[in-house]
Amino acid sequence: MTEESKVFVDLNAATMGKSDAPYGLIKDAAIAVVDGWIDWVGPAADMPDRYKPMPRTSLGNRLVTPALIDCHTHIVHGGDRAAEFEMRLNGASYEEVARAGGGIVSTVKATRAATEDELLSDALRRVDPLIAEGVSCIEIKSGYGLDLDTELRMLRVARAIMANRAIVVKTTFLGAHATPAEYTGRDDAYIDEVCIPALRAAHAEGLVDAVDGFCEGIAFQPTQIARVFDVAHELGLPVKLHAEQLSNLGGAQLAASYAALSADHIEYLDEAGVVAMAKAGTVAVILPGAFYTLRETQAPPIDLLRKHGVPMALATDINPGSSPLNSLLLALNMGCTLFRMTPEEALRGATQNAARALGLTDAGTIAAGMRANMAVWDIKHPAELAYRIGFNPLHCRIFGGSA
Repeated sequence: MTEESKVFVDLNAATMGKSDAPYGLIKDAAIAVVDGWIDWVGPAADMPDRYKPMPRTSLGNRLVTPALIDCHTHIVHGGDRAAEFEMRLNGASYEEVARAGGGIVSTVKATRAATEDELLSDALRRVDPLIAEGVSCIEIKSGYGLDLDTELRMLRVARAIMANRAIVVKTTFLGAHATPAEYTGRDDAYIDEVCIPALRAAHAEGLVDAVDGFCEGIAFQPTQIARVFDVAHELGLPVKLHAEQLSNLGGAQLAASYAALSADHIEYLDEAGVVAMAKAGTVAVILPGAFYTLRETQAPPIDLLRKHGVPMALATDINPGSSPLNSLLLALNMGCTLFRMTPEEALRGATQNAARALGLTDAGTIAAGMRANMAVWDIKHPAELAYRIGFNPLHCRIFGGSA
């Protein structure tokens, strides 16, 4: 054992792993950590003798869960869209705002004008509240540059967050997010002349963990997304997709055909799409923040996802337009109240299934062989994390075995 070895005791562990108990709950538990990794977890009474000489840290009989994971965000961007928020409240639809030159395109202008330092400073202001809620890992997408230089700048900023905060960042290239003004009416040319070259450049610079796209009537058609995904596969990168948010273009089935990590939003997903996702092992990422902000009425097909055993993740979708939601705990509550997910499904969606949506095999559960990234809560039962609104019961976050 090394100096970094320790045992956390006096806790109740919601492991969120495979277990017959709800939440994988182990009462009166102990967790042994060696060099930042979980080496053993179980009832304290059953702790093997080899761990007994290790230093002990009492957690005061608090609840411990895996650290939370926000698996869909647009944290790096310039400006805000508060004025468009007012437009929508006055009756304009998301599509009408976008077609009037607002929406994603307006954020593109602000992001292109921002320096790397400005983007990083603003992004850290959004990351800090997540860390304060027990989040240890976030996904960050590009997609507000829509030119080679700015897309790469966004991804560099996303990587730089890890050098400034104790958090894991997974980067996603989202060049196929919208067509910039200079390519209006020339979507195919944008894909071929900007998006795909930017993807290749970002990959060559080591900036990309996955590739995403926005498959929608106001964005890109399935055939256009497929061209981007073909390049992603050529480069050995996994894919995911904004699919079926405002209509059903068959995006989820397309994503599943590429063995996508996830299909996200999916309010208009039909059973054929659900079946395709189930066969491919594609995670459904539920994003209640956008549903709430856009005042949508078509909820994602939670019952169909349950019926076919599609894992469900939950995320904030933090972005300046359709989901200015900066609280993953609130997203848990919204998943329950808006979509009737259970509190256990919600918590699993921000831990185990969120890890799966990012292709992570070393996070999302409390089990031997997992990173020792955990959240310690001043609550008695895991359901309280989804139950309270605007309340943060985090006692401390354990990152790499250190509180």
